[in-house]
Amino acid sequence: MTAERDFYEVLGVERGASEADIKRAFRKLAQQWHPDVSKEPASDARFKEINEAYQVLGDPQRRQQYDMFGRAGVSGAGGGDPFGGAGFGGFSDIFDAFFGGAMGGQARRARPQTGADLRYDLRITFEEAVLGCEKEIEFPVLSRCDTCGGTGAKPGSTPSTCPQCNGRGEIRSVRQTMLGQMVNVQPCPRCHGEGRTVDTPCETCHGEGRTQRQRTLRVSIPAGIDEGHQVRLSNEGEVGPRGGAPGSLYVAVHVADHPSLTREGTELFYEADLSIAQAALGTKLKVPVVDGEPVDVDIRPGTQPGTEIRLRGKGVPHLRRPNQRGDLHVIANVVVPTKLSKHQRELLEAFAKESGESVAGGGLREKLGL
Repeated sequence: MTAERDFYEVLGVERGASEADIKRAFRKLAQQWHPDVSKEPASDARFKEINEAYQVLGDPQRRQQYDMFGRAGVSGAGGGDPFGGAGFGGFSDIFDAFFGGAMGGQARRARPQTGADLRYDLRITFEEAVLGCEKEIEFPVLSRCDTCGGTGAKPGSTPSTCPQCNGRGEIRSVRQTMLGQMVNVQPCPRCHGEGRTVDTPCETCHGEGRTQRQRTLRVSIPAGIDEGHQVRLSNEGEVGPRGGAPGSLYVAVHVADHPSLTREGTELFYEADLSIAQAALGTKLKVPVVDGEPVDVDIRPGTQPGTEIRLRGKGVPHLRRPNQRGDLHVIANVVVPTKLSKHQRELLEAFAKESGESVAGGGLREKLGL
């Protein structure tokens, strides 16, 4: 690093950067290069350079002098107290850069721990997934203790202020470094950040504030849901210890296969097996649907293998637009017989002769096992 690097370059900002941009850049670099954090050999010098640049650019008057005269106009930059200098909030700015808040004031008490999320695997039919349904599920869950109301304390008593952290929920330790004092803030190990301790635990929940029980819940499964989708139910999971908020319940959906329909997103597919005669002469088929009786589908004469007939609006509803549905695709699958009766063979040979087609002769009987 050279002592004459431009301060704007040091902080990585443009000359027209706002005060907020400069402060944001300083915080980011301070967190990266502080000697207690960075393992780079040059972190001490780099951090001093970043601090020196911020002392100047963080103060509007000194920044104006620097823009006009360069370093000569701010010759005092970087000298003396590394956390002094006009426009630099001293140790409070360093603390803010590392902990996201200023020193002083009342300590933030940690909220009670949130309860765990739960997962429930629900199996439904193909039709239920397409059309939607309601299901009643039962599962074990840690719920708020009825005896103590979730406090964890025996009825008639109340939790007391933690004597180790005096109710702050955190323990601060201060140590001296070459750059000044550094404060380390950790959750209180005695009260786990809650600021309170239970001296006389509830006999039902043993101070946890929750007990396990079976719960029954009705779950609405939206139309169009698919295999692997999850329905999230907020605040239906386990409650946290000693009055903590409940987590969420995730209902993971597993869909059974349909005997004749397959699904791709909002589209349904049905393979219609046709004989040679049906494909050539045309026919009428019954095609299964998910929301009623099978529907009649006309197969036109001369239908070729792979021909697709689309039934509009007979597919799967869009999950987020239930008033819109996909289509049902009927795919023609012409099935060639593997065995023929004598009369069928004679008829086909006559058809081939009439069409001028060349077919196997006497060997056809042996090939067909007749």
